[in-house]
Amino acid sequence: MNAEPSSAPNNNSQQHLMNDETAGGRLPITGRQKITVVILCFVNLINYMDRYTIAGILVDIQHQFKIGDDKGGLLQTAFVISYMICAPVFGYLGDRYNRKYIMAFGVFLWSLTTFVGSYMNEYYLFLFFRSLVGVGEASYSTIAPTIISDMFVKDVRSKMLALFYFAIPVGSGLGYIVGSETARILGSWHWGLRVTPVLGMLAVLLIMFVMEEPERGQSEGYSHLTTTSWSEDIQLLCRNRSFMLSTAGFTCVAFVTGSLAWWGPQIMWSGLKMQEGYENVTINSVSLNFGIIAMAAGLIGVPLGSYMAQRLKVHYPKADPLICAGGLLISAPLLFLGLALANKYNYLVLTLIFFGQIALNLNWSIVADILLYVVSPTRRSTAEAFQILFSHAFGDAGSPYLIGVISEILKKLFAKGAIPVLMASMTLASNNLQASSGDKQDNINNFHSLQYALFITSFIEVLGAMFFFFTASYIVKDKELAETETPADNGPDTVHNRYPVDETRLHGHSNPRFVA
Repeated sequence: MNAEPSSAPNNNSQQHLMNDETAGGRLPITGRQKITVVILCFVNLINYMDRYTIAGILVDIQHQFKIGDDKGGLLQTAFVISYMICAPVFGYLGDRYNRKYIMAFGVFLWSLTTFVGSYMNEYYLFLFFRSLVGVGEASYSTIAPTIISDMFVKDVRSKMLALFYFAIPVGSGLGYIVGSETARILGSWHWGLRVTPVLGMLAVLLIMFVMEEPERGQSEGYSHLTTTSWSEDIQLLCRNRSFMLSTAGFTCVAFVTGSLAWWGPQIMWSGLKMQEGYENVTINSVSLNFGIIAMAAGLIGVPLGSYMAQRLKVHYPKADPLICAGGLLISAPLLFLGLALANKYNYLVLTLIFFGQIALNLNWSIVADILLYVVSPTRRSTAEAFQILFSHAFGDAGSPYLIGVISEILKKLFAKGAIPVLMASMTLASNNLQASSGDKQDNINNFHSLQYALFITSFIEVLGAMFFFFTASYIVKDKELAETETPADNGPDTVHNRYPVDETRLHGHSNPRFVA
């Protein structure tokens, strides 16, 4: 695509002044921008509420459909698979077309399918509608961060992203609470799924008639940016080492959060029932407590990660990936101990999970910020889509189902006595329960099968930390290259390509990327 001639000479001094003012954070934040951020955060909140409402009522759903842990985990996996498959489509559209309309369509779709799905009383029909929810949510999650990026830069952008991603753990926690409490009050788990669709329809109206859509590259002082081909976008992203390594690290985060968010209330409930005085505890009360912990950890962890990054980057340019790595290394032993002691010490377990989730939540806004400053404005939606596809494909798309399958396998091994007798006898002794009681033995087997399956998450966290350590080796250079890729004077003949691409081979002619 050839650059079109500019009708007037570039005002370089004005352009550089705009860049300097924006970079220094001196441009005032307008009221419309504030409202836009509030709307985006609101939609992200109900987005994650919708995802994890089912986790708060999962036991009730399993009871009605008479399904095990494997099919229970498949409900989330089917949703995430459709979510990640559709993400690249919306990423392509988000870099080229009106983002407000695309997001409004997505929110409308997932609100409608969630509502309709709540009336399904056959498992596979319910599974089908849960998968359709992922199509709608893919459009929003792919595009929303790029709008924030096009309105703000540097520390202001980091703060706004922290506010946006802070809605993830808080929304997830609210999902447990809304799902479990609505089901308890109204007497049916179906009603737990009918709250977020109402909020979703309100969000559609706010997006269409109130939200502002900034021009791509506006915050960096660029205008009328032209896009490259999708294949070239993918080539450049795959060669971006900071982007690829941080995406791999974030995939590990997604694996862990997906597993714990889905199975966390159930493992805590199973462990609590094995403790003296808690034999009659309900899953709804445990889901409520788990949701409160998740919300509190998000309220602290997400802004704490953003604050640490802003403070440390001034003196340590590699701080972002190192904070992510450190958070995972701190979280891994805390969550491991929380799972290991889930059938013994209730309050200690709650404390361990709380601090483990705080450390895990340090990642959210930082990873998003890394993506936005190492990728050019014209391919950020594609980068978001690529990261969603990769992190969900190898992260939380399969982790709830994988944990469920491993749990079911271990249940059969326990039942057959295939687990070493010494381990089984130590387990029974530690819980002061008699093996002769069939029901108690089943409870023990169910608990430990899910517990051992979830132990995998701690090892995945260590792997994720390694990816972030590798990211630190390239982050400074890749950030500088991303800044030089977009021409500083916005001139039609200025091209700074961060990676050499054979333009003649790709397009058959010269292809300057940006025009004023």
